[in-house]
Amino acid sequence: MQVDNEQLKSFALDAGLVDEQQIDAAIEESVKTGKKLGDILVEQKLVSGDQLRQLFSYILGVPFVNIEKETIPKDILQIVPEPIAKKYKVVAFKKNGTELKVAMLNPEDIQTIDFIRKKTGLKISPCITSEKGIENALKQYEQSLKAEFGDIIEKNAPGVSQDDSLEKVAQELPVIRIVEALLKHAILQDASDIHIEPDEKEVRIRYRIDGMLHDAMTLPKTVLAGIVARIKILSNLKLDEHRLPQDGRFKIEQDDRRIAFRVSMLPVYSGEKIVMRLLDEGSKGLTLEAMGLWGDALEKIHRAIKRPNGMILVTGPTGSGKTTTLYTVMDILNTPKVNISTVEDPIEYKMTRINQTQVNPAIGLTFSQGLRAILRQDPDIIMVGEIRDKETMEIAIHSAMTGHLVLSTLHTNSAAGTVPRLIDMGAEPFLIASTVNIVMAQRLVRKLCPDCRQSFTLDAELLKSLGKEIDLGRILSVAAQNNLIDKNIAAAKDWSKINFFRAAGCERCSQEGYKGRVGIYEVMEISDEIAKMVSARSDSNEIEKKALEEGMMKMLEDGVVKALQGTTSIEEILRVTKD
Repeated sequence: MQVDNEQLKSFALDAGLVDEQQIDAAIEESVKTGKKLGDILVEQKLVSGDQLRQLFSYILGVPFVNIEKETIPKDILQIVPEPIAKKYKVVAFKKNGTELKVAMLNPEDIQTIDFIRKKTGLKISPCITSEKGIENALKQYEQSLKAEFGDIIEKNAPGVSQDDSLEKVAQELPVIRIVEALLKHAILQDASDIHIEPDEKEVRIRYRIDGMLHDAMTLPKTVLAGIVARIKILSNLKLDEHRLPQDGRFKIEQDDRRIAFRVSMLPVYSGEKIVMRLLDEGSKGLTLEAMGLWGDALEKIHRAIKRPNGMILVTGPTGSGKTTTLYTVMDILNTPKVNISTVEDPIEYKMTRINQTQVNPAIGLTFSQGLRAILRQDPDIIMVGEIRDKETMEIAIHSAMTGHLVLSTLHTNSAAGTVPRLIDMGAEPFLIASTVNIVMAQRLVRKLCPDCRQSFTLDAELLKSLGKEIDLGRILSVAAQNNLIDKNIAAAKDWSKINFFRAAGCERCSQEGYKGRVGIYEVMEISDEIAKMVSARSDSNEIEKKALEEGMMKMLEDGVVKALQGTTSIEEILRVTKD
């Protein structure tokens, strides 16, 4: 089943994927270098990997199957062992008598097909699939972890005894397997936190997924001492300290992903509670667009971060993604021409070429002390994890006045609420007006699962309720300008012809109806008019009114636009924006 260059050329031209000049140049390179023509076309981004596989499907007469959303029965999936499936990107997905259908990325890989035929004794029918299809199938090998977890406990719990020394217990195979299963299962489900909570008779495990806590499993109390000791050893914490809180970190590698775990131990009535924050160090840097910023708000932020000095403030409650926003901005600004220094508590992600300092109040290294020290390090851009007190605020403002770009966060509910918050901390209004470039308020909302979301139209009661909070006419106007809805529908203000979506629930989203999260924002640029109002000590309502006149969208309005796009639901927007 080999495809020669002329066959591939003919089919690629017929499909209109490339022109003759491009493919002739690629063939020439293939002859020179000995590389396969298909690989060269993908490298040069003339075709995508999936387009190439569909061409192979036509040429070879091998069926193309889409298994991106397919749930494969466990007994069929396991016919091809997981290590083979992962190494050669081939999975079994259907069996008819003695015929086994396998999906693969490279149908020319005869050796792997022969190997599976010999191993299984079945007739192998190869099919071509996409990378996402293989990815979906490989994840299903891991999904049996939860079921296997019960077997580990059942077989090994009696061997985990609190009478043994903690170090010995932590090194025993049952405890190691239990902790490994906990971590792997959390990574598989894209959890952001693992909560291990001891009760009087049992240990409850919960995962935070898309901002919501979910019960994962309940373990017998006998395993608690071993789990705590094992995590303390991984995190380099004191094994014999049970009365004081402890913080630590460790890293693991799984499937080419490098995951850091930030560990917090807290003594509670029934033992020690553990919370572990998962941080994917291998994840590609986010973009502001991927985080949910768009249109005018996105342009304002790009304008603000290009300025050589001033302050960029991000506000919102704990867990609203403020730090991620600042890291994304730093990633955009991180070039060899600038010196970026940060003072954080804690350092969430390690970033190359950025000098990150961890706050340590126990030895006197507070935000204000760290910020003073950073100013002697010739920085161009400074990131302060949070402005918590008057001293930090004053140093940050003066740094912004003396030629530095300062990024930081505050805890306020709205963008306009930042100004009175800074004044309450003791900042002079004229200094705020002259140093702050832009303020972003944000929340995180769950994204609807695209496989099971259900469409509906807003009823009169919900429209009336929303109309009290936001300008519905403005929403329609913005949506029409950005081609999200038909201009005639917007002009007629006919909400009955606009589809919204609500959560339903399916296997792919674990019956939640939601998968992943996106930000909703309000972005307030400090214009000349707003700067005058700040200097005159205008209250937050007046400042917000002016910002809205100048084109700012309220967080709820941004949310409704995203609901109109089908990204999230009205219920989810209302859940996170209620103060």
